[in-house]
Amino acid sequence: MSEYDLEEPLTSTARPLNDSVITVRIIKSFPYRNVRNHVFQHVDLVNTTAKQFFDTILETIRTEGSLRPYRNVEYDTLKIYTHAHATKTMNLVINMDHDDDWVLDLDDASRKLVDYGMANETEVSIYRRADYDAYVANPVDKWC
Repeated sequence: MSEYDLEEPLTSTARPLNDSVITVRIIKSFPYRNVRNHVFQHVDLVNTTAKQFFDTILETIRTEGSLRPYRNVEYDTLKIYTHAHATKTMNLVINMDHDDDWVLDLDDASRKLVDYGMANETEVSIYRRADYDAYVANPVDKWC
Protein backbone atom coordinates (compact mmCIF):
# COMPACT_ATOMS: atom_id res chain seq x y z
CA MET A 1 0.00 0.00 0.00
CA SER A 2 1.49 3.33 -1.02
CA GLU A 3 1.07 6.63 0.79
CA TYR A 4 -1.39 7.75 -1.91
CA ASP A 5 -3.86 4.98 -1.10
CA LEU A 6 -4.93 6.58 2.18
CA GLU A 7 -8.66 6.76 2.77
CA GLU A 8 -8.50 9.85 4.97
CA PRO A 9 -7.56 13.33 3.74
CA LEU A 10 -3.92 14.27 4.05
CA THR A 11 -4.71 17.28 6.25
CA SER A 12 -4.16 17.12 9.97
CA THR A 13 -7.44 18.93 10.57
CA ALA A 14 -9.82 16.18 9.44
CA ARG A 15 -12.57 15.85 12.04
CA PRO A 16 -16.09 14.47 11.95
CA LEU A 17 -18.85 16.96 11.16
CA ASN A 18 -20.41 16.41 14.58
CA ASP A 19 -17.20 17.48 16.37
CA SER A 20 -15.94 20.51 14.45
CA VAL A 21 -14.00 23.59 15.44
CA ILE A 22 -15.56 26.86 14.26
CA THR A 23 -13.94 30.27 14.68
CA VAL A 24 -16.43 33.09 15.19
CA ARG A 25 -15.35 36.61 14.32
CA ILE A 26 -17.30 38.93 16.64
CA ILE A 27 -17.44 42.30 14.88
CA LYS A 28 -18.19 45.33 17.02
CA SER A 29 -17.14 48.03 14.54
CA PHE A 30 -16.31 47.79 10.86
CA PRO A 31 -14.53 51.17 10.37
CA TYR A 32 -12.42 50.77 13.51
CA ARG A 33 -11.72 47.07 12.89
CA ASN A 34 -12.97 46.01 16.31
CA VAL A 35 -12.99 42.25 15.78
CA ARG A 36 -12.49 39.50 18.33
CA ASN A 37 -12.06 35.85 17.36
CA HIS A 38 -13.60 33.21 19.59
CA VAL A 39 -13.10 29.50 18.95
CA PHE A 40 -16.04 27.15 19.46
CA GLN A 41 -15.01 23.53 19.81
CA HIS A 42 -17.14 20.40 19.48
CA VAL A 43 -19.75 22.03 17.21
CA ASP A 44 -22.20 19.54 15.71
CA LEU A 45 -22.64 20.83 12.15
CA VAL A 46 -25.03 18.04 11.21
CA ASN A 47 -27.67 18.62 13.90
CA THR A 48 -27.29 22.33 14.75
CA THR A 49 -29.32 25.01 12.99
CA ALA A 50 -28.00 28.51 12.29
CA LYS A 51 -30.35 29.95 14.92
CA GLN A 52 -29.17 27.49 17.58
CA PHE A 53 -25.54 28.34 16.85
CA PHE A 54 -26.38 32.08 16.82
CA ASP A 55 -28.01 31.74 20.26
CA THR A 56 -24.95 29.85 21.55
CA ILE A 57 -22.70 32.67 20.33
CA LEU A 58 -24.88 35.33 21.98
CA GLU A 59 -24.89 33.41 25.26
CA THR A 60 -21.10 33.14 25.11
CA ILE A 61 -20.79 36.90 24.52
CA ARG A 62 -23.10 37.54 27.50
CA THR A 63 -21.21 35.25 29.87
CA GLU A 64 -17.50 35.34 28.92
CA GLY A 65 -15.64 38.06 30.80
CA SER A 66 -13.16 38.59 27.98
CA LEU A 67 -16.02 39.47 25.61
CA ARG A 68 -17.48 42.20 27.85
CA PRO A 69 -16.58 45.03 25.38
CA TYR A 70 -18.68 43.28 22.70
CA ARG A 71 -21.91 43.11 24.71
CA ASN A 72 -23.31 46.51 23.72
CA VAL A 73 -23.95 45.52 20.09
CA GLU A 74 -27.26 43.99 19.02
CA TYR A 75 -25.99 41.25 16.73
CA ASP A 76 -28.46 39.99 14.15
CA THR A 77 -26.48 38.36 11.33
CA LEU A 78 -24.19 35.37 10.81
CA LYS A 79 -22.11 35.14 7.66
CA ILE A 80 -19.40 32.75 6.57
CA TYR A 81 -16.08 34.61 6.42
CA THR A 82 -14.10 31.81 4.84
CA HIS A 83 -14.35 28.08 4.34
CA ALA A 84 -11.64 25.84 5.73
CA HIS A 85 -8.46 25.81 3.66
CA ALA A 86 -9.91 28.23 1.10
CA THR A 87 -8.56 31.59 0.08
CA LYS A 88 -9.39 34.52 2.33
CA THR A 89 -10.63 37.94 1.39
CA MET A 90 -8.29 40.92 1.36
CA ASN A 91 -10.59 42.77 3.76
CA LEU A 92 -9.45 42.05 7.32
CA VAL A 93 -12.85 42.74 8.87
CA ILE A 94 -15.51 41.08 6.73
CA ASN A 95 -15.92 39.17 3.51
CA MET A 96 -18.02 41.55 1.40
CA ASP A 97 -18.56 38.92 -1.31
CA HIS A 98 -21.16 36.18 -1.30
CA ASP A 99 -23.91 38.16 0.48
CA ASP A 100 -26.52 36.02 -1.27
CA ASP A 101 -25.28 32.57 -0.32
CA TRP A 102 -22.97 32.90 2.71
CA VAL A 103 -25.36 34.74 5.04
CA LEU A 104 -27.00 32.15 7.27
CA ASP A 105 -30.80 32.23 7.48
CA LEU A 106 -31.62 32.39 11.18
CA ASP A 107 -35.33 31.77 10.54
CA ASP A 108 -34.94 28.50 8.61
CA ALA A 109 -35.20 25.73 11.20
CA SER A 110 -34.78 22.98 8.60
CA ARG A 111 -31.29 23.94 7.37
CA LYS A 112 -28.38 22.75 9.45
CA LEU A 113 -24.92 24.33 9.48
CA VAL A 114 -23.57 21.63 7.18
CA ASP A 115 -26.21 22.64 4.60
CA TYR A 116 -24.45 26.01 4.26
CA GLY A 117 -21.22 24.24 3.32
CA MET A 118 -19.68 24.61 6.75
CA ALA A 119 -16.97 22.14 7.74
CA ASN A 120 -14.26 21.90 10.36
CA GLU A 121 -12.27 25.17 10.67
CA THR A 122 -14.81 27.34 8.88
CA GLU A 123 -14.74 30.97 10.03
CA VAL A 124 -18.04 32.77 10.64
CA SER A 125 -18.69 36.46 11.34
CA ILE A 126 -21.39 37.76 13.68
CA TYR A 127 -22.37 41.40 13.33
CA ARG A 128 -25.16 43.96 13.16
CA ARG A 129 -26.57 44.11 9.62
CA ALA A 130 -27.22 47.87 9.62
CA ASP A 131 -23.56 48.52 10.49
CA TYR A 132 -22.46 46.20 7.69
CA ASP A 133 -24.69 47.92 5.12
CA ALA A 134 -23.31 51.34 6.14
CA TYR A 135 -19.74 50.03 5.82
CA VAL A 136 -20.39 48.51 2.39
CA ALA A 137 -21.83 51.83 1.21
CA ASN A 138 -18.71 53.68 2.47
CA PRO A 139 -15.83 51.26 3.24
CA VAL A 140 -13.52 53.70 4.99
CA ASP A 141 -11.25 52.49 7.78
CA LYS A 142 -10.84 54.92 10.69
CA TRP A 143 -8.52 52.94 12.89
CA CYS A 144 -5.33 54.73 11.81
